[in-house]
Amino acid sequence: MEKITIRAGNQTYPVLVGFDVKNHLNAFIKEQFPQLTSILIITDETVGDLYLDTLIEKLEFPSIRTKIVPAGENAKTFEVFHDCLTYALEEKLDRKSLILSFGGGAVGDLAGFVAATFMRGIPFIQIPTTILAHDSAVGGKVAINHSLGKNMIGAFYQPSAVFYDLNFLKSLPASERRSGFAEVIKHALIHDRKFYLWLLENIGHLEQLSDSDVVLFLTEGIKVKGSIVEQDVNESGVRAHLNFGHTLGHAIEAEVGYGSITHGEAVAIGMLFALKLSTELYSLSLNLQEFAGWLEQLGYRTELPENLSVERLINRMKQDKKSVGQTIRFVLLPEFGKPKVDEIKDDYLFKKLEEFQKG
Repeated sequence: MEKITIRAGNQTYPVLVGFDVKNHLNAFIKEQFPQLTSILIITDETVGDLYLDTLIEKLEFPSIRTKIVPAGENAKTFEVFHDCLTYALEEKLDRKSLILSFGGGAVGDLAGFVAATFMRGIPFIQIPTTILAHDSAVGGKVAINHSLGKNMIGAFYQPSAVFYDLNFLKSLPASERRSGFAEVIKHALIHDRKFYLWLLENIGHLEQLSDSDVVLFLTEGIKVKGSIVEQDVNESGVRAHLNFGHTLGHAIEAEVGYGSITHGEAVAIGMLFALKLSTELYSLSLNLQEFAGWLEQLGYRTELPENLSVERLINRMKQDKKSVGQTIRFVLLPEFGKPKVDEIKDDYLFKKLEEFQKG
């Protein structure tokens, strides 16, 4: 078991990574919340069917409630958010209650936002069940989606702990493995060449990953995320670098419809495009052909989905949280480990997206 300490402003919390770390959850809750009145587990239909009974068996508390929400981005709506709050009120949760977020990144975003807003904030613990959640479970960004943009309604609200039991990853379908691994690639690119080259050399497919490789790349990714969060909790500076690949990625998700393409698969396309801009604007030393070939070997698409309008993508990107005064801002990579946020003019971006679309 690996233990990583996250420091976010005046809050510090542990991230436990390994197999069977769920066995330590009950003792942690008893120690940290001696006046606990009730637990609400928020999970989705898929994880609930597979693992909810296993989790409940590990908890020695008489008052446990469960709320099942839709899987994926369909969980991050105003309607589901409101339904969770209604359920919490009907079940008489109070300020001494605890929420357990049990699922992937979407469930974590939703459950964290429920925790942040219920009675002005009650504690929650992240229990991720996907590779993608190694990124989203750490750092305290919680949110739901709006029809005009992804994660537009949310808060910065840190968990009390993250229990990352890697046994839960064994049932992930191939698309979810790709979705999560894209964020690992992102962490490597914005951190240093050494981590990227290790991934390039050691991860040639995602179907059967060794336990040791999974532990290594997840803990490295979490450490990269943690180091950036420690410097900038509320994304007023360097934390924006974690959005590498996300400006275009989020626009793609919104245009094709949330859930029609996974978050990580959209971000992979966004990263490839951002790297193309980086090599042109900054002469980034990276073999783009090798990178694109590696993505394809891992099962990612490397082109924009068919029939997407470049003009509509640009309008979506203007609604991105990093945009200022309708000016699109991209995280680019002048060199490994040194990302920066750049303003990109509409006409240049339009031209480059058209070139990218044509291949």
